[in-house]
Amino acid sequence: MSKNYYNILGVNKSSSSEDIKKAFRKLAHQYHPDKGSGNSDKFKEASEAYSVLSDDKKRAEYDTYGQTFAGGAGPSAGGGQGFGGFDFSGFNGQGGFDGQNGFEFDLGDIFGDFFGGGTGGGRERAKRGRDISIDVELPFAESIFGTERKILLSKTSLCAECGGSGAKRGTEMGVCAKCNGKGKVHETKRSFLGTFSTVRTCSDCGGKGKVPKEKCLVCYGAGVRKMEEEVSVTIPSGIDDGEMIRLTGAGEAVNSGTSGDLYIKVHVKRHPLFKKEGNNLTTDLTLKLSSALLGEEYSFQTLDGEIKVKIPEGVTHGEVLRVKGRGVPFEKGRRGDLLIRLSVKLPNKLSRDARRMVEELRREGI
Repeated sequence: MSKNYYNILGVNKSSSSEDIKKAFRKLAHQYHPDKGSGNSDKFKEASEAYSVLSDDKKRAEYDTYGQTFAGGAGPSAGGGQGFGGFDFSGFNGQGGFDGQNGFEFDLGDIFGDFFGGGTGGGRERAKRGRDISIDVELPFAESIFGTERKILLSKTSLCAECGGSGAKRGTEMGVCAKCNGKGKVHETKRSFLGTFSTVRTCSDCGGKGKVPKEKCLVCYGAGVRKMEEEVSVTIPSGIDDGEMIRLTGAGEAVNSGTSGDLYIKVHVKRHPLFKKEGNNLTTDLTLKLSSALLGEEYSFQTLDGEIKVKIPEGVTHGEVLRVKGRGVPFEKGRRGDLLIRLSVKLPNKLSRDARRMVEELRREGI
């Protein structure tokens, strides 16, 4: 049974990253195994939940599918957040875990240096916007032949006025005073393990090394803003109900980073006559007894036009007729077939003449 990570941390699905971080710190302080009143099982459970919900990509996957596909399902998955899949930066001098020697330190930096997950090892994780998931309903015919859809989304996007720079149009960018144009800031901290040096992305310029001399009047220097944006989606032919389409970079934007992805879940409406089976379409056709015995030509309405279907003599109940090239389009312009399942309808009552003719057929062994 899958765990509810939001319940474990005591937050809801709309909680911000900061709220999730605060909730984890509180539980980590409460259950840390080094404390006399600690609980190692609950500590591991909280760490597992935080390792998923603190990562934008893993959180989006968890919200969409109820699981993650990037190794974020357990605390041992370790995705660059330090030791054991969670962020030790909560256990600093203010948290009460070092408090005896008066050192200010960040265990996330220390263990990051040892295990390659911190910023000091040159493997800093790039900033990435949140993924978005939406649902789209399609008529059956559009799911078979494919279509184009325009979807209006309300999301955080790059500011169209400044192009994401955060600068007022027509003004120049200046050198960031905090990092002196380097985009990174060196920090040295003392800990009970010694002195450690780390390199962090500059918080003022976001790693660009430059800041706007005059801020954009639309986004106020953020480079991104909440807005409505129309996204064009190509629905491929033959898509099944419940399938997902992923548009890379169509999710929410983030300043000085890459945009998240857009996940589109497709819901296909049922058709009253046709069903999809692989690359074939199936349908049912009810025949009169006379048509089954003598054969007949039927006009048949398919998803892409009317066709003539010839029923041969002597067909049986449940027999399947195959109409080639009238099924689902797939690779290189090829199409599956239309399969027509025949059903012979027998009359409930016979007239006197009809009964006489049937008795004659019986005498002939039919």
